[in-house]
Amino acid sequence: MNGVDFMLRQEPKQPSFYATLYDKIPDGHLLKRIDKAVDFSFINHLLKDSYCKHFGRPAKEPEMMAKLLVMQYLYNLSDVRVMEEARLNLAYMWFLGLNPEDNLPDPSLLTKFRTQRLEHVMVDDIIKEVIRQCVDKGMIKGTGISVDCTHIAANTTKKVPERVMKHLAKGIIRNLQEELGEISANINTNIPDYKGIKDHRQAKSVMQEYTMALIEASEKEIHGKPAPKTQRMIELGRQVLGDPRFIAQKGIRSLVDTDARVGYKSKEDSFFGYKAEYAMLAEERLITAVEVHDGAYVDGDGYNELYDRTKECGIELKEAYGDKAYFRKPILDKLQEETVEAIIPVSETVYRLDESRFSYNKDSDQWFCSLGNKSIEKQYKQSKSGKRHISIKFDTTLCRDCPQRESCIGKSGKRKILHIGLNTAEFYEYSQKQKTPEFLEKYKLRAAHEWKNGELKRFHGLYRARGYGLEAMSMQAKLTALAVNLKRIAGLYTPLLPIFVAAIQRQFTCRGSWPVAA
Repeated sequence: MNGVDFMLRQEPKQPSFYATLYDKIPDGHLLKRIDKAVDFSFINHLLKDSYCKHFGRPAKEPEMMAKLLVMQYLYNLSDVRVMEEARLNLAYMWFLGLNPEDNLPDPSLLTKFRTQRLEHVMVDDIIKEVIRQCVDKGMIKGTGISVDCTHIAANTTKKVPERVMKHLAKGIIRNLQEELGEISANINTNIPDYKGIKDHRQAKSVMQEYTMALIEASEKEIHGKPAPKTQRMIELGRQVLGDPRFIAQKGIRSLVDTDARVGYKSKEDSFFGYKAEYAMLAEERLITAVEVHDGAYVDGDGYNELYDRTKECGIELKEAYGDKAYFRKPILDKLQEETVEAIIPVSETVYRLDESRFSYNKDSDQWFCSLGNKSIEKQYKQSKSGKRHISIKFDTTLCRDCPQRESCIGKSGKRKILHIGLNTAEFYEYSQKQKTPEFLEKYKLRAAHEWKNGELKRFHGLYRARGYGLEAMSMQAKLTALAVNLKRIAGLYTPLLPIFVAAIQRQFTCRGSWPVAA
C-alpha cells in the first residue's frame, strides 16, 4: 500500500531550486543505495492510527522520523547530533525527502516519536516488512537461521546491597523533606556508616534493619498527606527488600536501572546489564527478530518466538545454527517438528557419556561397552530429589570374566550398571552426526554471528545501553538491528544491477546488436 495515502501534511512540498544540489550526491552513497533497495512508505500506513490527520498541529511524517532514527543508529549519533549532522549533510536531507533549505524538527520530537509513537513492537513490524521486501526482490537465497545472544553493559554500575540501601534511604529522606517541608523527630535520618563495619554480613543486616524501619516510619508520616514521590520510593524500597535475591546480590543492583542484572560470560567473567538474543539469516547475515532480556537470562528460553517471527518474514527454513547453549531438548524437538536440520554442537552439560567406553545401537535399542558386552535390561528410576534417569544393566556373566572388570565396576560389583539421562540415547545420535565432515562444514556458517555481534557493538554502540530499563534497551537493540540490516541490504542489492545489465547485454549480443546511447 502506498504511504502517500496517509500523509499527514496538508500539502506535499515540491522540489525547490536548491534541490539541484542533490545532484552532487554520488549514486554509490550508502543512503542512496538503501533508498533504492527499500521502500519506506509502509511506515506511514503502519503508524497512521497513532496520529490525527485533521485536528491539531500537522505532525511530522512518520516515514521521515523513522528515517532520522535509522541514520541515528546507522552512524551511532545522539538525538541532538543527528539533527546537527542532517542540517549540514546533503545526503541526509535527500534521504529524509526534504529540500536543502527546509527546517528539521526539534530533537525533542525525535525522542517523543521513539518513546511514544514507535513502540518496540512496531519496530518488530518494520524489521519484518524490510525482510519481506528482500524476499520479494529475490535477495534472500539462504535457508538457514542462526540464533545467539550478545551481552550489553548497563548505563550504570552495579552496587553492593549496602550501597543500594543507602541510596534508597537518602531518596526517602530527601523526598520527605521536599514534600512535607520538614522531617518529624520520629524519622531517624542518621544513616549507618556501613563502610566502618568489617563484617559484610553484619553490614548488610544493619542496613537492612535501618532501611525497613525508615520505610515503616515514613509510611506513617505521609499517611493521608500528598507525598507521591515519597510513596514511590517507599514502594520501590519494599520491592527491593522483599526480593530474596537482593541480599544474596542476585537481584536489583542499582536504583538507577532496576531492570539490569548480573550475568556471566564465563565462570569467572561477569557483567552487569542485559542480553540481546536475535535470529539472523546465516548466509545473508540479516537480522530477522530481536528480543532483549536482563543479564541473568538463560540463552534459548525465547527461541520459539524468534524462530516463528523469522518464518513470518516469508522465509523457508531448512537449517538452524546455534552454539552449545542451544543444545536443549525443547529446541531440538521444535526443529524436528518443523523438519529443520539442527546444526548445533552437543553440550556436555546435558549429554554426559564417555563415548570411548560406550556406544549405542538405535535399531536394537542397546548399549555396548568398548569390549563388546551389550546391555540386557533397562529400567526407569527416580532419585530422592525427584530427578528421573535410566539404569542400563549389562550381562553379569560377561562382566564377571571381563579383563577391565576391576577398573569398570570395582571388586564388589557383579556387573556394570550405566546411569544415563532420559534423552541420552537421542543425544548420542546427534553426537555421532556432529563428527561428520558435512556437519563441520555447515557449522562454519555460524561464525557469521560472531562477526555480526562485533559489528553491532563496535560500529553501532550496542556494547552499552543508551538509557535505563528493559524497554529502552529493547528499543535500542531493535533500532540498531534495523540500521545494520539496511546497511547489509545496500550491499546485497547493488550487485543485482551489473547482473541485470550483463543479462540484457547477452540478450542483445545473441540478436547481433547492442543499443547505443543517443
